[in-house]
Amino acid sequence: MNRILISLSLGLLISSCALAPADGDTAMAEQVNATDTLDALIHPDWSRNAVIYELNVRQHTPAGDLASAMRDLPRIKELGMDIVWLMPVHPIGEVNRKGGENKDNYLVQPGSSSLGSPYSAQDYKGLNPDYGTWADFDAFVAAAHELEMKVIIDWVANHTAFDAVWTRDSVGLGYYLLDEAGQIQPPTGTDWVDVAQLDWERGEENGLYDAMESAMAFWVRDHDIDGFRCDVAGKVPTAFWNRVRRSLERIEPEVFMLAEAEVPEHHDRAFDASYAWEFHHITNEVAAGHMNADSVRAYMEREFERFSPSAFRMTFITNHDENSWNGTVRERYGDAGRAMAVMCGTMFGMPLIYGGQESGMDKRLRFFEKDTVPWGDYREMSFYRILSDLHHHHPPLYNGEAGARPVQLVDAGDVLYFERAAEGTSVRVVINLSDTTVAFKPEGLDGYRGTFSRKSLAKTAWEPWAFEVFVKQAK
Repeated sequence: MNRILISLSLGLLISSCALAPADGDTAMAEQVNATDTLDALIHPDWSRNAVIYELNVRQHTPAGDLASAMRDLPRIKELGMDIVWLMPVHPIGEVNRKGGENKDNYLVQPGSSSLGSPYSAQDYKGLNPDYGTWADFDAFVAAAHELEMKVIIDWVANHTAFDAVWTRDSVGLGYYLLDEAGQIQPPTGTDWVDVAQLDWERGEENGLYDAMESAMAFWVRDHDIDGFRCDVAGKVPTAFWNRVRRSLERIEPEVFMLAEAEVPEHHDRAFDASYAWEFHHITNEVAAGHMNADSVRAYMEREFERFSPSAFRMTFITNHDENSWNGTVRERYGDAGRAMAVMCGTMFGMPLIYGGQESGMDKRLRFFEKDTVPWGDYREMSFYRILSDLHHHHPPLYNGEAGARPVQLVDAGDVLYFERAAEGTSVRVVINLSDTTVAFKPEGLDGYRGTFSRKSLAKTAWEPWAFEVFVKQAK
C-alpha cells in the first residue's frame, strides 16, 4: 500500500514574546501553532508498468455476460494485461433508449429489443441484469485478482439515463440541470438525446457531490474493484474528482483512476492516467499521409511541455469509440497498424488494448445492439504479447516518471529513431512512418538485440511501415 496522504508538519511556529509592560501589566505571551499539510497523489506501485485491456462485456462473448467473460481471463492474462477495464455494467435506461446502427441510430419504442447505450446509466448502484448477478460480478473480480490483474469499471458521472433512479423523487431531481420548463434535458451541444445532464455547476450545494461520491465508494467498498475509467471527465469539475479521489483512498489506498480527457490539472490530485487523444489523432493522420515523422517529433515537445513527468498518458490505436464511430484498425491505418501500435507501446505512455484487437478484428462493433467480437484465430496475440513484455520488463518503458522520456536520435526524414534509457537498459526504436521504402542505417546498435527479428540489426532498407525495437541491457 503505497498510496497515502503525506502529512508534513512544517514545525510549530512557537514564539513566546515577552512584551514590554505598557501600563504596569505584563502582556500574556501567545503561542502560535501552525501545521502545513501536503496532500499528494501517489500512483499505486503496481501501476508503474501496467498495461490496460478494455473489455466490452456485451460483445466479448456470444452470451455477452460476466460469467462467460470470466472464462477468458486466463487468456487475457497470457496476453500480458494488468488492468481489465469493464465498459459500463449498470442497468441501461429505457426512456429515450437508442437503437439501430452506429451513426444511423434512432430512439426506439418502449419494449423494443434494442439494448441501448451502456453509457446511459439507470442506477449507479445497480448491475445490468443482462450481464448476470452480483455473485457473477464478484466472482469476475475475484478471478481477475487471483490472476494478479486489477479491475476498473467505466463511470459516467456527467449524465444519467432519463429514467434513472435519481429522477424518481424531488431530492434526486435536484441533481439535474433543468430546462426553462423545469424538465430534465440532454447535454447541450451533443446528439446524446438518450441521457440527461446533471447540474455539476451547483453540485456541492444540490447534493450531487455527496450522492456521486457515495455511489463510487459503494463499488470499491462492497465489490472490491480497483478504480474507475471516468467517461468525459472534462465535463465534471476537477474539484469533484479531487475530492472523490481522496475519499476513495480512505477505502482503498491504491485506487487507480483513468480520465477520458486530456486535462493537465487532472493529474495534480485526481487521476493517475488520461487519454493521449492528440497523439492518437496524429497517428491516424500519419497513416493517411497527412502528417509525418516530423509531426510526431513536434507533438512530443508539446506533450512534455503540457504534462508533468508523473502523468500516465494512455496510448492506443483503437478503443470502443474509435472502433464503432471512426473505423477499424484496418480502415484507419491500412498497413500501418502494427507500426502505430509499436509507437504507442514504446514511445511514451501506458498502452491500451481493446478486446478483439489481439485478433486483428476488422469489424465495427454495433454500439447499441448485440454484436459479438469475431475472435477467429487470435492472429495478433503474439505481437501484442511482445509489446506487453517489453513494457513489463524494461524500466525505460515504464509509465510516467517511473520510465524515461524518449530522446530523438534522428531529427528529420520519414524514419522515427528514438531511445529511452534507464537503470542500465537502453531501448531504441526504429519506425518507418511512410508508405515507401526508406534507406536508413541506425547508428550505435553495438550490443543491442532486435525484438521482432534478429536480422534487423543489419537492416539498411526499411519497407513501408517497417519497425524494430532494439534492447541493450547492462551485463
